[in-house]
Amino acid sequence: MAVLEILKHPDVRLQQVAEPVERFDAALHRFIDDLEQTRLAGPGAVGIAAPQVGEVIQLVIVDISTMKKPHPNHGHLVLINPEIIKWKGHEVGREGCLSVPDFTGNVIRAQQIVLQAQNPQGEVQRFEMQGFEARAVQHELDHLEGMLFLDRLVSRRSDLFARKVFQKKAKNRG
Repeated sequence: MAVLEILKHPDVRLQQVAEPVERFDAALHRFIDDLEQTRLAGPGAVGIAAPQVGEVIQLVIVDISTMKKPHPNHGHLVLINPEIIKWKGHEVGREGCLSVPDFTGNVIRAQQIVLQAQNPQGEVQRFEMQGFEARAVQHELDHLEGMLFLDRLVSRRSDLFARKVFQKKAKNRG
C-alpha cells in the first residue's frame, strides 16, 4: 500500500468530471487500499475522492465513525459510482478539504440524503444519511463532478476562512 500525492487547488485536474467504474478487479482493490492509506495520512480527513489523487473515476471513501464527537453514521464506506437519489432540507456548515489545505469555508448542503452506490464487489447498496455524514458524502461527490467546496461558497468575502495552524510553543528553560 502507498500514500498517494494529493492534488492541490488550483490544479486543473481537480476540475475533471470522473468516469464510472466498470471493472471491479484486483487493480481496483489495490487502488482502494492506496486511497484509504492516503486518507488516513491526511490530517483529520474523514473522506477522500479518487480525483484528488489524479484518478478520474467515480470512487470515494468516507468514514466519520472515529470522530471525537459521535455522529450517526454507516461506518467506513467505499462508494463506487455513487448517486444521490433524494435529498431533504439544507443547512450551512464549515468544510475543509485535503486539496485546499489552507482554507475552510461555509457551504450549504442537504441535511438528509438517500444515496445509491456500488461496493468494491460491484453490488448496489442504498443508504439513508443525515447530518455530518450526509455533508461529508456530498463534499466528496462534488470532487467527482470536478468541484471543490470553494465552488459552493455563498460569498468568498464572508464564507472563506484561513485555516488556523497551531504550533506547540517550546518551554523556555533557563
